[in-house]
Amino acid sequence: MELSLELANMTRVQQFILLGLSTRLGVRDVLFAVFLALYLLTLLENTLIVSLICSHSQLRKPMYFFLGNLSCLEMCYVSVTMPTLLLGLWVGPYHLSFVACMTQLFFFIVLMGTECILLASMAYDRYVAICRPLHYPLLMRPQVCVGLALTSWLGGLVVSVAKTSCIASLSYCGPNVLNHFFCDVSPLLNLSCTHVALTELVDFISAIVIFCGTLLVTLASYVAIGRAVLRMPSAAAHCKAFSTCTSHLVVVGIFYSAALFIYCRPSRIKSMDLNKVLSVIYTVATPLCNPVIYCLRNREVHAAFRRSLHWS
Repeated sequence: MELSLELANMTRVQQFILLGLSTRLGVRDVLFAVFLALYLLTLLENTLIVSLICSHSQLRKPMYFFLGNLSCLEMCYVSVTMPTLLLGLWVGPYHLSFVACMTQLFFFIVLMGTECILLASMAYDRYVAICRPLHYPLLMRPQVCVGLALTSWLGGLVVSVAKTSCIASLSYCGPNVLNHFFCDVSPLLNLSCTHVALTELVDFISAIVIFCGTLLVTLASYVAIGRAVLRMPSAAAHCKAFSTCTSHLVVVGIFYSAALFIYCRPSRIKSMDLNKVLSVIYTVATPLCNPVIYCLRNREVHAAFRRSLHWS
């Protein structure tokens, strides 16, 4: 009873101080210019991909439908975290209200969860295309593709509601300094002054379900693809099959390597500098590189882009 009264009397933190990516003035100026350019380039790349997919009938296929969803997600993803990163580089450590912090956290978790499920859906699409090509038009018909995309977005939403509600219900009675460039799970758990075992359990279970679950689906799809490719009679068929999967494998490898290291553990992360570096990989580098990785050797996208330049 006394403990409950003590907790009730605690002064709840109304705002957080975000230290940002770097606190060194000379370094901040250079990083601001670099990350602003990367942000604009990311928006341009992904907008171009969505525009090409929507305006060319040759790209209206399941693979490009998912790629268009991924590009839309990446634009939202980078727009959730990049503004606070740029603000921290421009002004240095700054204040962010509790509500604004929880709002950013909510959308960040929505988009991360959605990306995990979407990447697994794209792996399933490649599995059907290579392992069951005769059934591909049926198994990946438009209704199925839309259903997988909706499942990805709704899955991210459900997970975010659960995780954000738990984190927002914790008491934050000081200090209120976040050693990060956006409101992330681990830095917030480190600042909580109440028992966080339940929240960490919810965080860990959701990480297992979303990260590990979708990763297992992806790995299972590629194991089946590998077996099917090895049974193909010609080397040309091997190369063609693997070429359709290489870009997705690279994206999955980059994304999961950083994300799983940070989130698939129940304990709070102490090394915030390492946390920030890894966060830059999947919040900045991945949205920037995905369009390049997916389209660098894609002849259909190249042809659509050339036709767009010719029409203009």
